[in-house]
Amino acid sequence: MPCRRGPGGAERPPLRSLAAAATSLLALAATSLVAGPAAAAMENATPCALPRTAAHHSLGLNTWNTAYPRPDRGLDAVMIFLSFPDSEPTLTPEALTADHFPATTRFFERASYGRFTLRPHPQRTWTRMPRDSTWYGIERDWNAERRTAYLRDAIDAADPDVDFSRYDVVYLVADPDAPGVDSDATKVVNFDRPLRADDSDIRRVVTVFEQHPPDRNVLAHETGHVFDLADLYHRPTDGKGDWDTHVGDWDVMGSQFGLAPDLFGWHKWKLGWLGGRQVVCVRGSADVTLEPVAAAPVPGGSIGTRLAVVRTGAGSVLAIEARSATGNDRDTCAEGILIYRVRSETASGGGPVEVVDTHPDTGACWDRSVYPPLADAPLAVGETFTVPGDDTRVEVADRTPSGSWTVRITTGVGSAPGESPGESSGEGIAAPG
Repeated sequence: MPCRRGPGGAERPPLRSLAAAATSLLALAATSLVAGPAAAAMENATPCALPRTAAHHSLGLNTWNTAYPRPDRGLDAVMIFLSFPDSEPTLTPEALTADHFPATTRFFERASYGRFTLRPHPQRTWTRMPRDSTWYGIERDWNAERRTAYLRDAIDAADPDVDFSRYDVVYLVADPDAPGVDSDATKVVNFDRPLRADDSDIRRVVTVFEQHPPDRNVLAHETGHVFDLADLYHRPTDGKGDWDTHVGDWDVMGSQFGLAPDLFGWHKWKLGWLGGRQVVCVRGSADVTLEPVAAAPVPGGSIGTRLAVVRTGAGSVLAIEARSATGNDRDTCAEGILIYRVRSETASGGGPVEVVDTHPDTGACWDRSVYPPLADAPLAVGETFTVPGDDTRVEVADRTPSGSWTVRITTGVGSAPGESPGESSGEGIAAPG
């Protein structure tokens, strides 16, 4: 389910400025990297592929959970629009369809480098539910009995007009103006026992209760769950506090409001959009050229290396990727090399991914970011960072005119002389906005 919070607007200290010695530092960094050891990265990334576990939406990817459709081909989605006896819709199905499509299809086409297309099939008329909207008690933490009644009523009401056997994804879109509709209840519902319709099992549905217009990227977030992706936000147990401390703006599964919502490279590997030479597993020291995760491939060219991975435990890795202002990330606050931890034994909502803050004493984009302390998390050219507790050092040497990033990754290093774990050296990053 999505995080229901937009960015705050409190004033904060300004971003750190670039130092006058930046040019000489970058030249020195690039020179030292070129002269360094040969790469020890394995194009066969299997040793870094974490095992899938019993955790809900486990981010292990050595096997695929066949209970979920894998988006490595075109999939068909039906949109069913539900009205209620206690409210006459003021909007048309066409207007509500336009709230989500073609934007959601384009999000996934960009994220998958054109390897996946989500084909929407919206119904053209309203489907009338048998009970008032207020009867169902719709809310975020929904009463299971009333929620089940809602889902069964919706499928039964739509069945005469919808052949469910034709579709891979089901969206149930409620009239947003009905008095009992709560936009905070938008989520994916997984059935312990599938519902049956048209001789087909319906294992999960996306229940959409969004207002018009909806939260941006909300349907991309919910559709990610249909493909077995986890919630990456942190939900405070008391309902108070910040929800975005784990990944901030850096993946739509963390926040639909994020400034850089493209899926992590790790997610793209899991979904089948990256593989082969596009992912490298690093042991020892390796010089890696990373293409930005969100960048479209050059027409007629290869996707290039998008993800570097360091195995840190039986169920954990460090993932390293480039993020730039392009594609789904065009509104990003900062560009550079992003580092994050992945744990395959951690369930959805428990922090299976945590972005490493390479600038822990600063933040950025206080007026736009969902979590400004992580908005400047990427390393800039000329910066070096040793990841606390993992003895892995990441040096960013250069950025080519085409936009790729040259990075040296060294494992088992401890702190460099004069460098404390968890502190970056080199010049500060300049973030737009």
